[in-house]
Amino acid sequence: MSSRRHLANAIRALTMDAVQKAKSGHPGAPMGMADIAEVLWNDHMKHNPTSPEWADRDRFILSNGHGSMLIYSLLHLTGYDLPMEQLASFRQLHSKCAGHPEYGYAPGIETTTGPLGQGITNAVGFAMAEKLMADQFNKPGHKIVDHNTYVFMGDGCLMEGISHEACSLAGTWGLGGLIAFWDDNNISIDGHIDGWYTDDTVRRFESYGWHVISVDGHDPEAIDAAILLAKKESDRPSLICCKTVIGFGSPNKSGSHDCHGAALGDEEVALTRKELGWDAAPFEIPADVYEGWDAKAKGATAEAAWNDKFAAYEKEYPAEAAEFKRRMAGDLPASWEADAAKMIADTNAAGESLASRQSSQKCIGALAPTLPEFLGGSADLTGSNLTSCAAFKHVSGKEMGNYISYGVREFGMYAIMNGMALHGGLLPYGGTFHMFSDYAKSAFRMAALMGIRTVAVLTHDTIGQGEDGPTHQPVENTSAMRLIPNMDVWRPADTTETAVSWVKAVERKDGPSSLVLSRQGLPFIARTDDQIAAIANGAYVISEADGEAKAVIIAAGSEVNLALEAQKELQAAGTPVRVVSMPSTNVFDRQDQAYKDSVLTPGVVRVAVEAGVSDYWRKYVGLEGGVVGIDTFGESAPGGEVMKHFGFTVENVVKVVNSVL
Repeated sequence: MSSRRHLANAIRALTMDAVQKAKSGHPGAPMGMADIAEVLWNDHMKHNPTSPEWADRDRFILSNGHGSMLIYSLLHLTGYDLPMEQLASFRQLHSKCAGHPEYGYAPGIETTTGPLGQGITNAVGFAMAEKLMADQFNKPGHKIVDHNTYVFMGDGCLMEGISHEACSLAGTWGLGGLIAFWDDNNISIDGHIDGWYTDDTVRRFESYGWHVISVDGHDPEAIDAAILLAKKESDRPSLICCKTVIGFGSPNKSGSHDCHGAALGDEEVALTRKELGWDAAPFEIPADVYEGWDAKAKGATAEAAWNDKFAAYEKEYPAEAAEFKRRMAGDLPASWEADAAKMIADTNAAGESLASRQSSQKCIGALAPTLPEFLGGSADLTGSNLTSCAAFKHVSGKEMGNYISYGVREFGMYAIMNGMALHGGLLPYGGTFHMFSDYAKSAFRMAALMGIRTVAVLTHDTIGQGEDGPTHQPVENTSAMRLIPNMDVWRPADTTETAVSWVKAVERKDGPSSLVLSRQGLPFIARTDDQIAAIANGAYVISEADGEAKAVIIAAGSEVNLALEAQKELQAAGTPVRVVSMPSTNVFDRQDQAYKDSVLTPGVVRVAVEAGVSDYWRKYVGLEGGVVGIDTFGESAPGGEVMKHFGFTVENVVKVVNSVL
């Protein structure tokens, strides 16, 4: 059997070889953290390489994702379906070993960790999900949810502000199942960090309420002892501060930023192999090293033991066991279609004129009994976002529930939600003012990139926000959200469209959704059954022209009623126009051409109306069409006055339509 150091050197060798062949990459962190990884993965990680989706596996997150060869080496060596040819094609087109770990590319990659800080924040979400699921499903004598979340992170993750948002909340929650390893190597891309990062990390995390241990990151016995202590700590997350040498083993580049983000070079690779005593050829692993790493048998035994535990649980609690399996599979309840249809019908029948944030709250209240996986929350704006309902139990410190007050942590909230969604068993949604979607944009982008189901409730959606002024009045935000690939943005016009938007967001399994909602009241709009069904297509004819349409007015959200009022004036003046409500441009764009043409008749001039930047709408109206929009920032005044000041009036819509005819 190989020594621990020799096993760790396999990671170093594979990292050097892959980065050298690709002529790009980051060898320093994997080489520096190899000893830590060896101890964790061989002696502590509960996982099964032949069953990467096993529900009670430990989760491993590489937050310093630029060091991706570390996790690719670990997955290959322990027996996951990641053959050597994939490692040899590191950073090449269609390789499962991308430059940063990408969720869905290779088995065992739990989340996409690109932008620094989001991996540790996802990890907090994983650990929060584990604690919530344990609270909901574990029974006396039956701990079917009982796993740890391990995360590796570097100085860059700690410098990013989101790490404060997430790690502070993790301490408040007492996430004993979260164990983080800090690669304390004193190096970032620009060099030694003493000139720009001198935080006392130990005291910082102790102030959060974490359990902190400091070790030599190249001493396997000390690392093992620290992990054992961390696993015993049930009421606090643990940070293991590991003093390491970046690029460990490289005679001329270790301890320097020279090995952070560049290949070592053929000569230095040869010298490092000699220094490490590694004489195998590139991309070759000796049989005894494979034997020392192989986790398939141990993993199968661990999963089998859990299967026996779950069988006993299922025998005593059959309903809970069935619910656990459904939720971990991401399936909706058997009654979902009927319940969703009833909610939409009831909402429409009520015919209430409400702000769409109020409509959303009613939808949440209606859906909560059907969806026990619902996990609501807000970034300190519950009373404004209206994201809670009577059925929810609010999480308070270490008391569990199904509604979370995240505090003023918009970015952290949505990145935590990404981790929760990836963990499985929960359907997280979170609210903030739409203006603050800017703070969270990168987390939205990562959810869309991974194709995971989260729901953002973004209220106070336009200059109609009013007196808070331009700092709180979104102008470009809705268009910016729509431009994120794979993000579905819904901006409903009234209660019925809001209900459909919620249903579509819940039903969507391959990406996130954003519900952009008004502060101000919106009048109810009567519709036929066919029109209600067509809302799900993203756009539909909400009011047909009386006669052959001379123009098409496209509107979204609060501006739909404005378009309908303008239609009446135009009709009275002898200009028939069609009005199209477009609650989701993204969903409409996915419809077939025949449907699109049935809504937006080719050859008929178009005018778009939305209280946001105008350029986005050119894709629908063309250069010859018109847009009633706003391409400046707003003003501080009552919402109605601001809307009028910027031309969101019937008279101006009529004027613009006439100008393009």
